[in-house]
Amino acid sequence: MTTSLNPMGFTFNLDQTDHLLSTTRAVRKRLDLTRPVPRELLIDCVRLAAQAPAGSNLQKWRWMVVDDPDLKMGLADIYRKAYLPYIEMQRNQVEKKGRTDADGIMESADYLATILEKVPALLIPIGLDRLPTNADVQAQTGYYGSLLPAVWSFMLAARSRGLGTAYTTLHLKYEQEAAQLLGLPDTVTQLALIPVAYYTGEDFKVGKRRPAEEITYFNSWKSTL
Repeated sequence: MTTSLNPMGFTFNLDQTDHLLSTTRAVRKRLDLTRPVPRELLIDCVRLAAQAPAGSNLQKWRWMVVDDPDLKMGLADIYRKAYLPYIEMQRNQVEKKGRTDADGIMESADYLATILEKVPALLIPIGLDRLPTNADVQAQTGYYGSLLPAVWSFMLAARSRGLGTAYTTLHLKYEQEAAQLLGLPDTVTQLALIPVAYYTGEDFKVGKRRPAEEITYFNSWKSTL
């Protein structure tokens, strides 16, 4: 077991920590559609997510869990309305580039779109205000930077408890329809739609990524070690 002692004297099991961080995948096909996810377990994940850093230490987020069958069907219909033209565009781009490595991803994305209403719980993280329409880059990055770390913390907490998740945003093309369906005020911002279910099969593997040395620059653009 590899451990690390931080300056405060706490010891972390780096093997477990690194495994969690390197194997939290977007789960679309390996979701258990037959096993309910207890609300108490989702609350546990939110409790951990609420410890994420936020600008000015203001936790301007809320979490809506949708497990009502009719509401899930409504969200799935909205999602599919946005998904169909999106995936068609993606397929056209893949064909033009002659790529052969995207078939698996597209197949899993197709599957999720097909069964979304059957997922035990759909989570919508919500920001308590909205960016002005003319928000500049600093405002946009500051806004989402104060909210999305908590969303990722939720997904990590879910992974550690045997739950699979996937960060999706396609339904936001029809954000107002989703807001009306869920009774959300027009003063808040939906950040994503995250399916949550126990995952099936074996454990997840480390993803294929470029070496860190190739994508880390020091002091100037493309200046690597």
